[in-house]
Amino acid sequence: MFKFFIILSLFPILLFSQNIKIASYNPENFFDLTNDKTEYDEYIPNNKYLWNQRTFDAKLKNIIKVLNDLDADIIALQEIENENLIKLLKQKLPQYSYYTFSKYPSSAVGLGFLSKIPIKNSKILNANLSQESYRPIIEATFTYENVDFKIFNNHWPSKKSSEIYRVKYAQTLNSRLKELENDYDYIILGDLNSDYNEFETFKKNPRLNQTDGITGINNILNTTIDEKFITKDEILKQDKKVHYNLWLELSTNERFSTKYKNQNNTPDNIIVNSALFDNKKLSYISNSFEVFKPKYLFDGKNINRWEMINSFGNKIHKGEGFSDHLPIYAVFCLNKNDSNLSKKIENVDNKTVLISSLYEKEKLAKDEIVNDVVVLYKSDDKAIIKQRNDRAIYLFEGAKNLKLGFSYDLQINELFNFYGLKEIKKFTILKEKNENKNYKELYLDGSKIDIFDFKYENEVITNLKGFISKGNLQINGGKTIKLFAKDKKILPKDGTTIEIINAQLGSFKGNMQIIFHSIDDYKEIKWVLKINW
Repeated sequence: MFKFFIILSLFPILLFSQNIKIASYNPENFFDLTNDKTEYDEYIPNNKYLWNQRTFDAKLKNIIKVLNDLDADIIALQEIENENLIKLLKQKLPQYSYYTFSKYPSSAVGLGFLSKIPIKNSKILNANLSQESYRPIIEATFTYENVDFKIFNNHWPSKKSSEIYRVKYAQTLNSRLKELENDYDYIILGDLNSDYNEFETFKKNPRLNQTDGITGINNILNTTIDEKFITKDEILKQDKKVHYNLWLELSTNERFSTKYKNQNNTPDNIIVNSALFDNKKLSYISNSFEVFKPKYLFDGKNINRWEMINSFGNKIHKGEGFSDHLPIYAVFCLNKNDSNLSKKIENVDNKTVLISSLYEKEKLAKDEIVNDVVVLYKSDDKAIIKQRNDRAIYLFEGAKNLKLGFSYDLQINELFNFYGLKEIKKFTILKEKNENKNYKELYLDGSKIDIFDFKYENEVITNLKGFISKGNLQINGGKTIKLFAKDKKILPKDGTTIEIINAQLGSFKGNMQIIFHSIDDYKEIKWVLKINW
């Protein structure tokens, strides 16, 4: 079943600006109060789960608030039960004159668009899986100021299923993309149930990895080549049809639209083709990609999802919360001839750069030079370097010839992200400079900074005391931070109290942690009971 509807008579829509804001949002299981026999058990109307008029109204009100505040020109939606609900959303949001919707008859939920911009046509792509309970892919063609572009709205199978199923969806989509001209503007978005770096994260899971390491999002859609991400700098240089995932524009700790077991995940994606960088027709505005996370959706730690609670042994709808997904969006423009339409990107040709600028890059288009970096810490061939009044960064290997406390000019050849932690993988020593006997002044006092703030990644911290419990350091105020060491034998024992002498402040999958490279990175505090006679 597929429906397509356009209203022409409400009001002229044309945006006063040529910028177009495009968003994707999974509001998490928006069902009505009619029993269609395809609902999830907890959304069967008026049963023990208390999905009723009160909880439906609360869910609707909260979705309306998000969509109003998001204020996108085009919104792709997932997990909508039926066409009547997307029509209801359009009724409550009269700024949207156009919509599409699609679902399979046996599926619990479908997907669609709300749009201020005319929809020229739309159709569905079928992955032809044996289970029709999955969702189709919607291909919608939009027309604005005589420019056509396509958006493909996706809701791929969840990770309850093997990667085989998501590969099938990617193959279906990729077959259609191959039919389009290379200079045709299109956007791939939606809940792909795949992280932007899926090829790195799923391999060790035999339940998921039944594809010999092949992923739909990375290998089939070509967001990576030879396990390296396609970047903005090189996308126009590729002979084959490749794609750029906009998650790469954010710092690694900011890459999340969901949280699971307190770890960052990116099932929602916006992926663009090379034509959106050719400055013709529709163009992507560089660095405009964002996660929409006002405080009512994300409090800095937790996503305010739709809540179900236990009541007298039954799981019921509380009638509060929003979704387990955060919306994502990006901005595009028509006929981009003025460079001011795009955020300024620093030109580093023949210039040195700051270490902080390396955190903004996923991959180097060319070698970069950093001057006057001080070696703060060394462990075998690994080291931590820092520029005064700027950030620190970790040298993954090759640091044997660097001297502790000395400053250097380095040429950076390759960057690497280890589950979110930025590292320099390859570098060249250009010049050894001065010895800095006071290099420890560049350590950060761990008791005076917020060690959970990602801006302190890779810094060397000192003067932090705490109690060891279950492999975590418990500090004043009851907060805990994970301790990690490659050699588990050097970790402090539970029940001891320690003081950090010099240790690396790192991160792993969206959570900060303290990394020990040596047993000398900390000392155990022995408490002595003094008795006055």
